[in-house]
Amino acid sequence: MPPCLNAPAATLAAVRALVTAGGPPTDCLQRVVALIHDRHPHYEWLGLYLLRGDVLELGPYVGAPTEHTHIPVGVGVCGTAIAERRNQLIADVWELRNYLACSATVRSEIVVLIWHGDRLLGQMDADGDEVGAFTAEDEAFLEQVAALIAPVVAAMAP
Repeated sequence: MPPCLNAPAATLAAVRALVTAGGPPTDCLQRVVALIHDRHPHYEWLGLYLLRGDVLELGPYVGAPTEHTHIPVGVGVCGTAIAERRNQLIADVWELRNYLACSATVRSEIVVLIWHGDRLLGQMDADGDEVGAFTAEDEAFLEQVAALIAPVVAAMAP
């Protein structure tokens, strides 16, 4: 796995600055995912899914376009994360029976939930093109990002 171009602490400080700067929530979140994607090249695709009832709706993202713009809770890695109310760290997606393939090159995926207090708002989803692209350190990093962006995501909630 390639090393991060910037230490997670530096990226977290930059995310905090983007959130503090304010602006329209969608624009802010688009800048956040672009920043992380640019600084951490093993995040081949990075995006947010917002929970809308029993469906995850694609929000801001960076990477190749995806046909998975609406994912029912319980379907695929993203839907499973919501159904089980826990993050997902998948070393090899080709070993899953319920995987929703976004690209033939994707081999690993990480999904980190976004909470605002006790309210589940959605998730951050990242794909990698190598088996085992993500580690517990990526999960801890994305949990911190999720905590920083949660108020912005909450402002978008219906």
